[in-house]
Amino acid sequence: MAAFYLVSLVVFLHAASTFSRHLPQVSEAAARHSSRRQLDTEQCRTGNPIDDCWRCDPEWDTNRKRLADCAVGFGKNAVGGRDGEVYVVTDSGNDDPLHPTPGTLRYAVTRKEPLWIIFDHDMVIILREQLLINSYKTIDGRGYNIQIAYGPCITLHNVSNVIMHNIYIHNCLPSGYARIIWNPLPQYAITEGSDGDGISIFGSRDVWIDHCTLANCYDGLIDATHGSTSITISNNYMLHHNEVMLMGHSDEYLDDKKMQVTIAFNFFGEGLVQRIPRCRHGYFHIVNNVYTGWEMYAIGGSANPTINSEGNVFVAPENNSSKEVTKREGFSDAEWKNWNWRSEGDMMLNGAFFTPSGEEAPASYIKASSMVAKPTSLLTKTSKYAGTLRCQKGHGC
Repeated sequence: MAAFYLVSLVVFLHAASTFSRHLPQVSEAAARHSSRRQLDTEQCRTGNPIDDCWRCDPEWDTNRKRLADCAVGFGKNAVGGRDGEVYVVTDSGNDDPLHPTPGTLRYAVTRKEPLWIIFDHDMVIILREQLLINSYKTIDGRGYNIQIAYGPCITLHNVSNVIMHNIYIHNCLPSGYARIIWNPLPQYAITEGSDGDGISIFGSRDVWIDHCTLANCYDGLIDATHGSTSITISNNYMLHHNEVMLMGHSDEYLDDKKMQVTIAFNFFGEGLVQRIPRCRHGYFHIVNNVYTGWEMYAIGGSANPTINSEGNVFVAPENNSSKEVTKREGFSDAEWKNWNWRSEGDMMLNGAFFTPSGEEAPASYIKASSMVAKPTSLLTKTSKYAGTLRCQKGHGC
């Protein structure tokens, strides 16, 4: 057994160093990271149930909507724009928040009807105000290098059924109050300003974020608050950020007790500090992710969340004071010892350790169980495909 863990340590530290060695400045990370991961059709099956559902199809461009049937976890019912037309974004500029220009991403996401949104060339989209996405939308960046960066980024505000796939989101900034015109006119909404999150999920449900690369935003990379639920965050690559993911608005906001989030098959890379994620109140299935290090802690929480950690790989940082995976905030030991936090089948490397609490029986984690965990040995094969993919027509992605 000791030999097995030693070999595993070498494998995963090699994987982590490989990612670090190949990672340039964040502005170039998506393109270079993607270029290493082109698969031949015969080799594409990895054991990742999401990817094995669609990536082997060389006609993925024709069969794009097949993706909507491939989600797992609490967000598996998100259909996005599956039942609508395909809309092609042709214009990466001309972002007019009040009167969106046809051909732009903002025009597409603010339509009332379901849409499956794709792109016709590489784009760096710089938004003037946060991009509020209407219900029943899929943003599908496959086939091109699509970036949303250097301005306010994405907000889901009281909507449902949104899929985001293969988008590189980075260097997001705060914005002021957003004036949004929904279609048909003259309906409109005025929302609060954005905090500079990469993706902010506010009061929304049935959301799936898959194969995105996220880095270096002003606030969080992905935050879910104000009663949001039925969310899957999968196959993403996150790097160079402080407060990575916040799940739950505040300790006092009790509507977040219904929150259920699956965090699966993600690769948490270099330069991450904390909140991977930080949870409040709800139920969180953290499964089959690779953590290559953290500066403060990996998984944190307050206000009695239920955390079910299964089949993850945790490679602790060299700092001896930061080896612990977990952190409870704002409550005494006597209080948090009753919170249900468990680690099942996780691999702890380089001195990493998880402090469990509460009940051990599986029955106590039913509401925080959303899929069957794969063995950690599988992650040596699947983790290198996290983040945006380089997909070429006529080939598997």
